[in-house]
Amino acid sequence: QVQLVESGGGLVQAGGSLRLSCAASGGTFSYYNMGWFRQAPGKEREFVATISWSGTNTRYVDSVKGRFTISRDNAKNTVDLQMNSLKPEDTGVYYCAAGRSSSLVTSISSAAYWGQGTQVTVSS
Repeated sequence: QVQLVESGGGLVQAGGSLRLSCAASGGTFSYYNMGWFRQAPGKEREFVATISWSGTNTRYVDSVKGRFTISRDNAKNTVDLQMNSLKPEDTGVYYCAAGRSSSLVTSISSAAYWGQGTQVTVSS
């Protein structure tokens, strides 16, 4: 059983930056591909970014490419999401997820464990 705890959310003006962090415990972190998802009010949870267990493979939703960067530190059991040039449409609750298979975590069904989420609000 893997426990995930996100941190780093907050209120920021458009154009600003935030760095989210997800701390994992209760399992062998380096076994898991990891992902970040977000859910805006009234919308479904959507994929944002994913990273392979080794950190060598990453993937992003088109809307954040060039602005967000996912990274991980297997020694510290953490996965981060650096978010730059934030837009109001990036507002939502951001969730960290650990994958259930060898595939990258690009869909809700590919996630086995979820964190509780952290709120990101981008004002215009």
